Amino acid sequence: MKKIILFLLIFPKIISAQPEWNLQSIDFFNMPGLSGFGETMGVAVNSKQHIFVFHRGPGNLIEFDFNGNYVRTIGEGFFKKAHGLRIDAEDNIWITDNEQHIVLRFNPDGQRDLILGRINRPGEWDDVYNIPLFNGPADVAIDNDGNIFVADGYGNSRIVKFDKNGNFIKTWGVKGSGKGEFNLPHNIVVDNQNRILVADRENKRIQVFTTNGEFIKIWDDIGSPYGLCVGDNGIYMTDGLNNHIAWLDEAGKIIDHFGDSGRAQGQFLMPHAITIDQQGRIFVTDTHNWRVHCLVMH
Repeated sequence: MKKIILFLLIFPKIISAQPEWNLQSIDFFNMPGLSGFGETMGVAVNSKQHIFVFHRGPGNLIEFDFNGNYVRTIGEGFFKKAHGLRIDAEDNIWITDNEQHIVLRFNPDGQRDLILGRINRPGEWDDVYNIPLFNGPADVAIDNDGNIFVADGYGNSRIVKFDKNGNFIKTWGVKGSGKGEFNLPHNIVVDNQNRILVADRENKRIQVFTTNGEFIKIWDDIGSPYGLCVGDNGIYMTDGLNNHIAWLDEAGKIIDHFGDSGRAQGQFLMPHAITIDQQGRIFVTDTHNWRVHCLVMH
């Protein structure tokens, strides 16, 4: 006991420096006239601080305002299997439909203006049109130069890079567990250092690359990364196997966790995607509970 007291007296700053991730889940989304969400897959926030939810139910892609009020539905009736959702710096909306094997971009007005892949054509390459195909694309990310990165995850286990106009540049990765190999690249983001972070889900790790696809490092011992987002204070990750979310520093070390398995507020059954807004509110898709959590500090 004397040794413990002496340690606290000598190193009080170390003890007080430990962060406390005291989050609570609050009721947020107001959906008058709608039946509610189906399986919730993607969530993203635009520059107006509007929240977009991509789910497997009626009105797959829904926009809400800052206070959670329904604004509009986008692309109604078009999607077959909602999966990835991102919003870029120009408020374009990007989705992956991993049954139709395509990546779509909608402009801020909700009009489709770019398609990557060919609808209902799974594969690796279209020799006729000389363009890459996808096989169950999982997610998409956009870097500071507008380059497009697709986590072509469920069938092809690779990353596909395009320029800002959708012209093919390169691919990297094959199925495996070595450096630069993937076993379901499920989520992809560009961090504050302009590095590409890939949630290599079934290998239970995050792989870090340059924007040219050059391998940098592996972050392991982090759980099972399903979804990623980048905040001012680090990286936020959903652990869909262990039913919690994690906060990581920019070296890939876990700072804290939140949540456990269940159906109550603040509990998850396969948290899938995650995003954070300018006020620090964290939104998490809770897939098998058919809901999206709004998490705030308390």
